[in-house]
Amino acid sequence: MMAGGPLFQNKSIAVFCGSASGKHYDYQSGAFDTGHALASDGHRIVYGGGHVGVMGALADGCIDAGGHITGVMPRALVDREIAHKGLSELRIVADMHERKAEMADRADAFVVLPGGSGTLEEFFEQWTWGQIGYHEKPIGLLNLNGYFDPLLAMLDQMVHCGFLSEPHREMLFDGSDISTLLKDFACYNHPPVKGYKSNR
Repeated sequence: MMAGGPLFQNKSIAVFCGSASGKHYDYQSGAFDTGHALASDGHRIVYGGGHVGVMGALADGCIDAGGHITGVMPRALVDREIAHKGLSELRIVADMHERKAEMADRADAFVVLPGGSGTLEEFFEQWTWGQIGYHEKPIGLLNLNGYFDPLLAMLDQMVHCGFLSEPHREMLFDGSDISTLLKDFACYNHPPVKGYKSNR
């Protein structure tokens, strides 16, 4: 369990992000800066392994800073030649389920950068698993150029309508720069495991 006290240092951070570049410069530059900053602070990165899009920019930033980055990629995607060639380590797995499991096992925390449906699927799975007690690792949305604003509004709507508890909404951090998220991670206290109420 992450608790207040020691700084969040020398951790393994799983980063979920898009294989597309997006239409705003901030997505690429922010991903590069995130990879560079995490490596400069001594963190290790585990991500999807691609050299394209936001994924590739993240990896390039980490490598530029001399950091350690592990890619985890299904064989079918490696065979399509989208794996980054400059990684510290490339783990080739059978399928997407094994990819997510290995990334989660290696991670001390999760950071989500802009991406599409696959990125959101990875994020929601880990956030849900945290709510039901499968892990006690912090999760943060890196809200580059306001990308996650509509999602954050939807999460607040879920609380308002009674489908999400306030503590489980508050366990999810968001910020526009990685340093803000790391400070939040250092003070993270995992909320109680999700409970269930009968309508009867």
